[in-house]
Amino acid sequence: MEKKSSNKNLTNAKRVKNDEFYTQYSDIQKEIEAYLEYNPNVFRDKVVYCNCDDPFESNFFRYFVLNFNKLGLKQLITTSYKPSPVANLELPLYGDDKTLTKSKGRPKITANKFIINEVGDTDGDGDFDLKDIAEQLKANKHNEWTPLEDNGDFRSAESINLLKQSDIVVTNPPFSLFREYISQLMEYEKKFLIIGNLNAITYKEVFPLLKENKVWLGNNYKVNAGAMFFEIPEKIANLEQVREIKTNESGKKVYITRVQGVRWFTNLDHGRRHQPLPLMTKTEVIKFVTKKPFEKYDNYDAIEVSLVKNIPSDYSGIMGVPVSILDKYSPEQFEIVGMCENVDLYKQKTKVYTSAECKQAYLDKFGKKGTYDLNASGVVIRNGLLEKVYQRVLIKHKKK
Repeated sequence: MEKKSSNKNLTNAKRVKNDEFYTQYSDIQKEIEAYLEYNPNVFRDKVVYCNCDDPFESNFFRYFVLNFNKLGLKQLITTSYKPSPVANLELPLYGDDKTLTKSKGRPKITANKFIINEVGDTDGDGDFDLKDIAEQLKANKHNEWTPLEDNGDFRSAESINLLKQSDIVVTNPPFSLFREYISQLMEYEKKFLIIGNLNAITYKEVFPLLKENKVWLGNNYKVNAGAMFFEIPEKIANLEQVREIKTNESGKKVYITRVQGVRWFTNLDHGRRHQPLPLMTKTEVIKFVTKKPFEKYDNYDAIEVSLVKNIPSDYSGIMGVPVSILDKYSPEQFEIVGMCENVDLYKQKTKVYTSAECKQAYLDKFGKKGTYDLNASGVVIRNGLLEKVYQRVLIKHKKK
């Protein structure tokens, strides 16, 4: 049964929450190369669907159409969302052909669908580029450019039908709708490579997928200290967010912004996730780094490990580690057993604090009345006081 779409909610997600960011071509290229290195045929004979990408602006469309033959794609499908503030307004791909919109009968702002089945040099210049794609789309030879009947929302019946036809989804979905988006991909059992905020790791819709090794993080964590740079169209650029201004090949300004804590989420395999972390023994960590024993949680049967590099190689029990472990996680080395969280979804808590205990802990720590939400995280005892630690993933070593 089709889920109802909300134009108002998605418009807010894109404009108010600044989801109208365009991934840089170089970032797409570098990420996909990691999967090709692991499996050169990962995209061969596959239908790739980019369902959150204005084809007029998207570097996902640009990458896949220019590398269509190299990747061995069977088909590329790209759709856009109707309220996009740049849809059909900036067309570096199609130049200044003012008759195109008129001949196709399209309104100025509409949701579009591009289906690419074949690419090649059509203008006889001996090279294949975006101009060739433009000519093929205009003539509707082998490829299709049509308006969508609906608004392009990924939850619409039309978009879901296109999703069913695809093999791999690659896109930058609205961060604010990430829960619903990834749930849809799992429901329809699709392979995917999508961008999301690192905080999505803790979502109840996402963490179980990571725990069960159905989804993992991509290859980009070492790039730009975990941040990514995105292009913002000039029409909607907020200068307070802009880090750099460039000029593209058509002479238009491109505004670059930096977004911290961004990751690729995927179920496509890559080599980095099979590389084990080099670790010291428990004795070595204490001797050379921490100078003190590992703390034990008061509410979990696990030890606190505040830095990934300090995970002891010879500890057989459960360890609470930073969420950044998932950047370096190897399923052959570790098992994810849960997460320190409020409702004990993973049945790892050994203690639940009462309201009175939370209030007393706050008074003891801060010297005033309040409530210390001890049940939301791992808790250690320091200097006789109950102390919450940062968000922790609970892991243990795989038995050899």
